[in-house]
Amino acid sequence: MTAFQAPVLITGASQRIGLHCAKRLIADGHPVIASYRTDRPGVSELRDMGATMLFADFSSEAGILEFIDQVRNTTGSLRAIVHNASVWLPEQDGKEAEAFRQLVNVHMLAPYLINLQCADLLEQSSPADIVHISDDVVRKGSVRHMAYAASKAGMENLTLSFAARLAPQIKVNGIAPALIQFQPADTDAYRANTLAKSALGLEPGAEVIYQSLRYLLDNPYLTGTTLNVNGGRHLK
Repeated sequence: MTAFQAPVLITGASQRIGLHCAKRLIADGHPVIASYRTDRPGVSELRDMGATMLFADFSSEAGILEFIDQVRNTTGSLRAIVHNASVWLPEQDGKEAEAFRQLVNVHMLAPYLINLQCADLLEQSSPADIVHISDDVVRKGSVRHMAYAASKAGMENLTLSFAARLAPQIKVNGIAPALIQFQPADTDAYRANTLAKSALGLEPGAEVIYQSLRYLLDNPYLTGTTLNVNGGRHLK
């Protein structure tokens, strides 16, 4: 390990996949800057491990720009940006436009502005990476979560655009997970139905996403690619 390493910035790291990946990055020797919107126990866990925790509300342009200012006041360089922050909103009668705006802000506007305004921080590091965490639902869309699927599809398109724009200094790739881990409240019937949607039929846990992230960070010859981590859902 060198005397100084540029930190990895990961958004939405207070729980589940983001929390797991932040912990694993720290365990692998990377300084971490992580964002959170809700002060869950994972925020304290990461602070205790040495991560720099920054509050962020990506539901508005003002919140995104405030977060970018915090990042730039915290560090002069970045090893990687991992866009994991996400919001899950269904279509609701009378609130469609509000939900659509929030989903687009979190899944598209935040990565777009952060990438543009923090690219110079990444250019201080070699190698340097951006990773967008999208969703396997992009492959086929969603009847009940149309705006969610569309905003995640927009994120995947940003992967292509930024990969072309920022090469060769910065690699830009994506990860599109399907089922990774159930929620505690999920019923047995829901779990069985969801597992049956993939060829492998298992709940893999968050480590498979960290393995995918590690692969993207470590591979010097990969940009503009999205890894579909879906257990073979496209085969069913």
